[in-house]
Amino acid sequence: MEGINDSAPEVNAKQGLMARLADLLWGPSGPPKNLDGNALAVDRTRLAFQRTMMAWIRTGLSMISFGFTIYKFFDVQAGLGPLREGFISPRAFGFMMILTGLCAVLFGGLEHRREMRSLRSAGVHIPPSLANIVGALVFLLGVLGLLAVIFRQ
Repeated sequence: MEGINDSAPEVNAKQGLMARLADLLWGPSGPPKNLDGNALAVDRTRLAFQRTMMAWIRTGLSMISFGFTIYKFFDVQAGLGPLREGFISPRAFGFMMILTGLCAVLFGGLEHRREMRSLRSAGVHIPPSLANIVGALVFLLGVLGLLAVIFRQ
């Protein structure tokens, strides 16, 4: 793997993230990347890992929002009249959907982190992943939804 991004500066994670955000806002800085076949293959692999992470985030977010919507719908319905309980209460179903969505985002983030670590262990410079930041924000949003379901009687 020698020769791949040999000119990439060694920076700590915080500087790397700030540089990545600056690149997104104002364009790349520094010399152009080495565009040999190995570098392009590594970029394709990294981007595939990011697409997979974003798919996990979409799946988790849809489960979280669906669970919270079910919970709120039946919460409003309960105010309109008696609610007929079935095998599982709407509150419990919403809670389980939100919890499943949180697990999807968490497991997707752990998998993404493992994949990025495997690329870095091969000696390749990998910029910080913005998908992890999005995943963390969605996870926090899901935790807030879960707390709303738990503490709202």
